[in-house]
Amino acid sequence: MSASAAILLAASESGHSDENVLIPPLSELLIGTLAFGLLVAFFFWKIRPQIAKTYALRTERIEGGIARAESAQREAQALLEQYRAQLTEARAEAARIRDDAHTEGRQIVEELRASAQREIADIKERADAQLAADRAQIVAQVRREVGVIAIDLASKIVGYQVESTATQARLVDDFIAALDNSAEGAGSTPAPVGSGG
Repeated sequence: MSASAAILLAASESGHSDENVLIPPLSELLIGTLAFGLLVAFFFWKIRPQIAKTYALRTERIEGGIARAESAQREAQALLEQYRAQLTEARAEAARIRDDAHTEGRQIVEELRASAQREIADIKERADAQLAADRAQIVAQVRREVGVIAIDLASKIVGYQVESTATQARLVDDFIAALDNSAEGAGSTPAPVGSGG
């Protein structure tokens, strides 16, 4: 037997007017049990579904927030990897551009050097040609002047005027040849020509 049945049996057997405080009257026990049953039924019928619904919503929100946070973290990680790859690529591109610039700079310097060397060679060649032309002009002028001086000197030595152009040219050439021979024989200083009179 159950405890409530035992209590009910004990209450019915005692017919005393003295009531036991520990044993409630049967009507109160039935009303209390019925009220508790209704309260439990109402809890399971109305309140428990609301609690389960609220719990499910909170669980869904929390799990959704966690999922969104994980998704955002994955996206952030993917963006970070993408930015790192772009940064690495940009660094490689910058290094390649820097190397290309160094190479082009060296090529430009070499081209400028070669151009400068060509210009120097051209300038030197023109200067040598100009020097040769100036030398030839000076030598021709000196020959004429030496020829005139030699003719004057020969005229004074011989005692008469040498008139023939062929004779003058021959005398000048002989005199210059003698000067060249004496300059080669005695170093770079020509032998002095003494005056006869």
